[in-house]
Amino acid sequence: MGMLINIDNGGTLTDICVLKDNNFYTTKTLTTPYDLSKCFFDGLKDVSKAVYGQEDLARLLAEVDHIRYSTTQGTNAIVERKGPKLGMVINKGNAKLIDLMQEKDPDLFKFLVGDRIEEIDLADLNDEESATETTTSITRLTSRGANRIVICFDNDGATDYESQFKRIAFNNYPRHLLGAVPMLFASELAEDVSTSRRGWTALVNSFLHPAMESFLYNAENRLREYRTKNPLLIFRNDGDASRVAKTIALKTYSSGPRGGMEGVKEFSKQYKLKNVISMDIGGTTTDIGQVIDNTVSESRRGAVEGVPTSFGLCEISSPGVGGSSIFSVNGKNIKVGPESVGAVPGPASFGRGGKESTMTDVNLLMGLLDPQTFFGGGLKLDIDRARAAIDENIASPLGISADEALVKLRDAYDKKVSDEMIKFADISDDTALLAFGGAGPMSACGIADKAGIKTVFIPKTAAVFSAFGIGSCDIGQSYSVVLSDFTSKTLEAAYANLAEKAQRDMFAEGYSNGDYEVSSQIVSIKNNVETSHKLTSKPSFPQALSGSDSAILEFSARKKLKVESNQQAGIPKGSIATKTSVRSIFGDNQEWNDLSVYQVDKMKPGNHGAGPAVIEDEYFTCLVRQGWAFVVTELGDICLTKGVE
Repeated sequence: MGMLINIDNGGTLTDICVLKDNNFYTTKTLTTPYDLSKCFFDGLKDVSKAVYGQEDLARLLAEVDHIRYSTTQGTNAIVERKGPKLGMVINKGNAKLIDLMQEKDPDLFKFLVGDRIEEIDLADLNDEESATETTTSITRLTSRGANRIVICFDNDGATDYESQFKRIAFNNYPRHLLGAVPMLFASELAEDVSTSRRGWTALVNSFLHPAMESFLYNAENRLREYRTKNPLLIFRNDGDASRVAKTIALKTYSSGPRGGMEGVKEFSKQYKLKNVISMDIGGTTTDIGQVIDNTVSESRRGAVEGVPTSFGLCEISSPGVGGSSIFSVNGKNIKVGPESVGAVPGPASFGRGGKESTMTDVNLLMGLLDPQTFFGGGLKLDIDRARAAIDENIASPLGISADEALVKLRDAYDKKVSDEMIKFADISDDTALLAFGGAGPMSACGIADKAGIKTVFIPKTAAVFSAFGIGSCDIGQSYSVVLSDFTSKTLEAAYANLAEKAQRDMFAEGYSNGDYEVSSQIVSIKNNVETSHKLTSKPSFPQALSGSDSAILEFSARKKLKVESNQQAGIPKGSIATKTSVRSIFGDNQEWNDLSVYQVDKMKPGNHGAGPAVIEDEYFTCLVRQGWAFVVTELGDICLTKGVE
């Protein structure tokens, strides 16, 4: 395999990692939410300097085999409740569907849809005069502010009725007219016996689609100008990648964090870790996942903010707390997030017009961040602006000094993340915390203390760990269909149809039949319990499943790109680490203390030391708290332990 480029687009920073000739090169750039293609190409230009010694974007794009892209934009939009307003069309007498959907998450349903719901009589779809009248439901929804519309019927013929509605709607609202409104038909998006799940899947997909589509197609078109060998690949939450035209928007939800989970899985193998909780702190969210016995926690009915969808997704919690999350005062309490200032305007210390207080400002004022070397020296931080924001927004409302506010803000932030971690994951004595992302290492020890975790790992690629993790993905597609009956004849026909779809899609990815692997299974449902049965290339319906309430055929095609590594790493303790400098840090006692600073690139495997201390890389900083010790592993990662000298 030749050169590979992995890009992880976050709310505040965009990470780029290039894998070439067994070497990797990295860079970061500020995310530009007003035009995501700008940070996309800015990052590629910057990383070309690392690869070639000078900027040469054309050469980089001419030589790269695959560019794989992941994003947290969808996650951030839902967390921050920012995006299009949706309308929903259902069949009359089906208010129970709305009730079922609202039960899952009334707040999210209210944000996405609210009262923008229309009911139509399905019998009218067969009468031309009445059918035309039913399309006025679209007008009523748009007049109430709907930007996009989801059609989801709940009956045995839902697919056929939705097709009828589609024909009538497009006859009256042709898509080439300016007044046309985008419509998504739930049955076309997902095969699912649960209508409420199908409805939620359609709503979330419709919400995420416009932002993903506009940026990704724009980026792909610009890449074509450089004559890249292969189309841009979108890394999905299910762990595989596919070209833009074959990617479902919902599967980009938490795709960046899923890249991190692939890296966590490999990391846990290398160090023989049985129970690993991952903590990826970015600018807008903290993405929390868990790997037990080298297995990423996944769900066949993946959830978005706790709402189950029709697609399999990785189990990741993404609370709205990150380095750019806004601190505010609620009475005498400090509130953390979920609102974020992102990269624009950014934290007050960025000097870009932001006036809100964030954890980035706190870490700067506590001395943990060096205003001159932050972001590799590419972004100078303004201490005076940070202090003014905290004094105005936090200290004054609470009636305390700015110094007192710093400790309270840090503790509130650590507690918020640790509470979310305890809520999501099972923590035991053998649990290790893997902290990464630009802000993860800074708070790792404090959060671990509050969560009762005594072992923390900081990977040497912590700053771009999710982008690095994307490098282990394959190219693939997955399909499913609800079987109309439980006969082998029906199964064979459905299998042949999905195999043909896979062949077309994989050909579009550049692979012919035989170049990729296929797998399939039947998922039967009886009394709401799902049972899976693997199939061979000559499928026949298992007699044991003939008494099921329903059955779904699932089919996947995958071109393997990743190479499994059996590399094992030890953590031997050698010589004491040599400090490179001293930095004054504001401590729990509200006094300034001189701490040793250790540069990651100056340390060797076996080097060790004890906190309080600071470990620093070009793009991340780790505070080793009092009572914690560190050692550099054989692979150059950092292992922190509580109560071990």
